[in-house]
Formats: sequence, structure tokens, C-alpha cells
Amino acid sequence: MLDHALAAAKAAVQQAGEAILTYYRSQYEVRDKADDHPVTTADVAANRLLRQALTRAVPQAAWLSEESADDPARLHHDWVWIVDPLDGTKEFIQGIDEFVVTVALVFRHQPVVAATYNPVRRELFTACRGAGAFCNGTPLRVSTTARLQDAVVLASRSETRRGEFDRFAGAFTLRPVGSVAYKLALVAQGQGDLTFSLVPKNEWDICAGTLLVCEAGGRVSDPHGRPLRFNQRTTLRPGIVATNGVLHAEVLRLLRAHVGAEG
Repeated sequence: MLDHALAAAKAAVQQAGEAILTYYRSQYEVRDKADDHPVTTADVAANRLLRQALTRAVPQAAWLSEESADDPARLHHDWVWIVDPLDGTKEFIQGIDEFVVTVALVFRHQPVVAATYNPVRRELFTACRGAGAFCNGTPLRVSTTARLQDAVVLASRSETRRGEFDRFAGAFTLRPVGSVAYKLALVAQGQGDLTFSLVPKNEWDICAGTLLVCEAGGRVSDPHGRPLRFNQRTTLRPGIVATNGVLHAEVLRLLRAHVGAEG
């Protein structure tokens, strides 16, 4: 079952990624769903392709996507696909190659299959519960950095511009990167030591990346250190902390000291 779902997810994200590339740096429409949340023709086209492919592959799974109307019936399903057809739409619009297609299959609130694809860089990140994480078939492993002062933190471009990391100046090295899902994949790959955000994140932004990081040997929690559960009635989770595992406790202590988060 999981092998079949993973194969379907791999094929689907690559197909959606190729569709997105037909719009990238070309002609497409942009509209705002809400304040500072643009959606493009590419988002919609990718969502349609993903839904057709994934629901056909695992018909017993419900559907939760950023670009689909939410159906509360998903709450009564053990299996659900959680999808962002284009995470990093702002980067896509700006011509920055840090956007991805990201897909997870969840079973009883935990991701068991993940596929995240950067179509410009041709990077396919995949994971299956208990079987490790990979990029283009190469096994992934988180970094071994053991001190926060030596760490590279992958941070949201928009959150960095808003000054949300100013309070942590000097605590670590900051590297702005686009898509949330892409940052999580890069942490799994050891290209950064951790990423965190105190801004609420939707399940579709972080579900696949949570499995990638964990299967690569890292740890993921909310900013209070609590494990994440998916396919919840409210799709927003209260931020995220994803690390190489070694740094997790130190990051949580830093957050408590700066923002009063309670453990």
C-alpha cells in the first residue's frame, strides 16, 4: 500500500511540477485569496493534476489541499492526502527557484508518505514511514551541528523582511529561503541545521516536510515542543520547529526565553 502510494506521489509531483514550469517566467494570471496570499494559474493547474492522480491511486483517502474547498468529511477518514500544489507562490512570481510541489499521505493523523519536488532544480525529495528519506534516490541525513551558535537557520524571506528574526541576532547564522516545504526538505538534506517559525502554518505547508526531516534523523515539533498531528479540524498549526534533533532542546529554550513560549 505505502509503496504504491509513494510511487503515485512521486509521479504526481513531477507531473505537476512540469505543468508549473510551462507557466514559470511566462504568462499566467495572479489573484489574491487573502492579504498577501497570491494564487496563480499554475497553482490551480497543478492542483487539478494532483487530485486526479492521487485520488485515483488511493481512492480510500480523503483530500485536503490549499487550492481546494475543504470538505469536513475528511475528518472521518483514516487516510488523507494533504497537498500544496505550489508552495512558495511568491517566489514563483518573483522568478526565484525556491518553490515546490509538496504532497503527503497521512494515516491516523501522522504522515506516512511524502514527496516534495522542486521542478526548476529537478530535486525530488521522498520519504516513507520507517524507510528513510531520499533526494533523487540518494539517502538524506540531517546535519551533525551540535551548538546553536554554529547553526545555519533557514528562515522565511517574508518573516525576515518583517524583522521577526531581529530578536535572535547573534544567536545563529540566518539564511533566507523561500517555500516552507522546501526549507524542511533542505533541513532533511543537511543543507541547513534547522528552521523554525512562530507564525501559524497550514498543514499542507509542513506535513510532507515533517516526515522528510524525521526520516532523515531530525525532529519536528510546534514551538512548545509538542508533536504535530495532521488532518485536524483547524488546518493551522501554531508554528513549527524542525531541527537535526541535536539542537532541538536548545532551540526550544531560546524560543521560551525570547517569546515566552511555555513548554
